[in-house]
Amino acid sequence: MNPILVAIDFPLLNKLAFLVLILSMLLDTGLSLTVQQLWEPLRNIKLILLSLLANFVLVPLFVYALLQLIPLSEPFKIGFTLLAVAAGPPVLPKLAQLVNGNLGYAAGLMLLMMGLTAVYMPFALSIALQDVQVDPWAVAKPLLTLMLIPLAIGLSIKSKNEVIAATLQPWMRKISSAALIVSLMTSLVLQFDSLVNMVKTGAILAIAVFILVSFGFGYLLGGPEGDTRRTLAVGTAQRNIAAALLVAGTNFDDPAVVSVIVVTSLSLFVLIRLIAKQSSTEIESSEIEQIEVSS
Repeated sequence: MNPILVAIDFPLLNKLAFLVLILSMLLDTGLSLTVQQLWEPLRNIKLILLSLLANFVLVPLFVYALLQLIPLSEPFKIGFTLLAVAAGPPVLPKLAQLVNGNLGYAAGLMLLMMGLTAVYMPFALSIALQDVQVDPWAVAKPLLTLMLIPLAIGLSIKSKNEVIAATLQPWMRKISSAALIVSLMTSLVLQFDSLVNMVKTGAILAIAVFILVSFGFGYLLGGPEGDTRRTLAVGTAQRNIAAALLVAGTNFDDPAVVSVIVVTSLSLFVLIRLIAKQSSTEIESSEIEQIEVSS
């Protein structure tokens, strides 16, 4: 094996990359928006209720049915269950950027779902996994702190000095993109053996079905606008990996539980890459049509 690869502390690099991704991504979001832009999408009560329906009702019910149909080992079932009840991915604004979604809606929905997950997750797990004990504040505190502080800093800079915000924002986007790549690569290295095992046991099929159906729920319930449809689709398929890993790490010793969570998150980015290319093509076509009409 390459001595350079041996010398790399992949677990540490993975954690640092994920932390940098979250902080830079939320600073970028704050620098790009005003409080009004963040709040405005949440005033669409119908869209918000449909978003919550997709994430807190349809996905958990679907996962319950999926686990009855596909024979999986107990650790894999636990991992899927944790994903099902953990909504509000911290990386949702970044996902919205990748698919040309609605950034304000993504940020507002992320905060709303994360707060609800802190209450919903312990309740749901007490029914689905009766041996699991989850402290709501233990789930909510690190997530909300990590989310709110950089977002608030970005919003504050934007409101006080738009020139500084405009200068910093492209750098934050570049940093978050680089951190995303490092996070994905190190996760792939760390989970490679687990990925091979999942292919052999059929768990990868369950992951594919989970992602596609969850994505479909979000897309169908994301309203009439394409940008909110894409945002809710990726936000529903990509679960709150931070909350799921927190509960998995404090309640289960079997590494397969964590592997399901991480591999599912990694697999989604393949689909997101395809969506990003498609949405970029659609936007370019729409811009060309507008130019032709105006001319």
